Amino acid sequence: MKEYLVTASQMKQYDQNTINVHRMPSLLLMERAALVTVEALQRIFEAESTRAVVISGSGNNGGDGLAVGRLLLLSGYSVDFVLLAEPSECTEETRHQAAILQSYGARIFGRIEDITYDMDIVVDALLGVGLSRPVTGKYAAAVDWINEQDAFVCSIDIPSGISADTGEILGCAVRADLTVTYAFRKLGQMLYPGAEYCGRLVCGQIGIDERSFCGQTPDWYTYQGIQKGILRERVPDGNKGTFGKALVIAGSKQTCGAAMLAAKSVFRTGAGMVKVVTAIENRDTVLQYVPEAMIVTYGTDGAETESRVDGQEKFWSLFKEAVSWADCILIGPGIGQGKMVKELLVYCIEENNLPLVIDADGVNLLAQDQKLQAHMARRDGEVILTPHLGEFGRLYGCDTRACKEHLTQYPRLLSERLKATIVCKDARTVVAQERGASYLNTTGNAGMATAGSGDVLAGMIAGLIAQGISGWEAAVTGTYLHGLSGDMAAEIMSQDAMTAADIIAQIPAAIKACQQE
Repeated sequence: MKEYLVTASQMKQYDQNTINVHRMPSLLLMERAALVTVEALQRIFEAESTRAVVISGSGNNGGDGLAVGRLLLLSGYSVDFVLLAEPSECTEETRHQAAILQSYGARIFGRIEDITYDMDIVVDALLGVGLSRPVTGKYAAAVDWINEQDAFVCSIDIPSGISADTGEILGCAVRADLTVTYAFRKLGQMLYPGAEYCGRLVCGQIGIDERSFCGQTPDWYTYQGIQKGILRERVPDGNKGTFGKALVIAGSKQTCGAAMLAAKSVFRTGAGMVKVVTAIENRDTVLQYVPEAMIVTYGTDGAETESRVDGQEKFWSLFKEAVSWADCILIGPGIGQGKMVKELLVYCIEENNLPLVIDADGVNLLAQDQKLQAHMARRDGEVILTPHLGEFGRLYGCDTRACKEHLTQYPRLLSERLKATIVCKDARTVVAQERGASYLNTTGNAGMATAGSGDVLAGMIAGLIAQGISGWEAAVTGTYLHGLSGDMAAEIMSQDAMTAADIIAQIPAAIKACQQE
């Protein structure tokens, strides 16, 4: 089941829609948010001998924190409060929460320096999801103070100092052990470094759901946990042709492994037949690793025929037959950037309309040819591009740093320009389309930052397309399964010891986990 990810402005709008359209009082939403947070803390700490300090700012995030502290206090915890604002500076809801605390006789300090004792819990309620500028002054000092404490830190909605839209650190930020967010996860909580600063992230329902969209659906979604039913059921009376034929153009004589990994991944994802087009030097090695595959080879010296000219003619005849045979094409993993492979790429783009996955060197070659890009944008068949950040930058026209900083914008813009689905690979991979919501992948781990991992992903996407799945669906599902396979591999091998082959080995387990029971 897809889970929407929202920006700060969208969350504010959904909050207001719930209050104004659905008549849910703001203070009731605040009380429900506090209950969700207290329940999360109570699962970790018992009330007896537990001391907590709530550090609140002037906004509604501060009011949430005051309400959390009150409920902890009423549950038997020892709680003190620091409100870093005068009542006149606070929102109406936060003033109301402070007044409730005063009626209970709670201790509310105006300076963080007044807290001179050790505590078990610090509740960070300084700044909420609406933060859009660097943290300065007394709030920056409070962030530093929180990070210096030897205590469990629980952030309200988002760690103070993290952008809810980008995950960026705005000057400085609280490092939380637990973040309790409300209604929907925020985009910046999923992106790095924000994801790291959140610690364990809990999303609680407080009365704001999809009915609060009021026609304004979020621009992002993700998949959390095991997704049952994400794959189509395999028909019982099918044959190898039923489950699709994929043509994999991969591997130069220097990079045989790319062809091996990509082809193996196509099979592991469920395609019925694979034909590999690769350099002649790779023939025996590929067939040993993927004996199920068929193979077409090309060379530069005419080794298979009486003359180089005859060899080229024979190869192109076999290649065109392979294209006519295939249901989809993957081109790019490890092919290099020579004249021959450029001709193959041009043919795949200009001479047929099969679904086309372009990876690695295929992306680099495309980046060098504006006319070919323009032709591809007019192509009838679906195109899926799978660049890492460096390849993306070359194709988009920016450096890697700029791409990383604009990970939530640039892939969509490139998709619009090239009329293609973009799979921009990073610690959080973005899958963007010309129209409709983008997908942010949250499966996977640092162990997958290893040679060949991208070849595996490209093969998985092609394997799904070969079975008749749309390019967009294959890109999202393939990216999710790739990360899930990597997570399963990490459990067995550890992140430090993983290789791309370990990811392939876990594809069957990932698929099985996602099948309907």
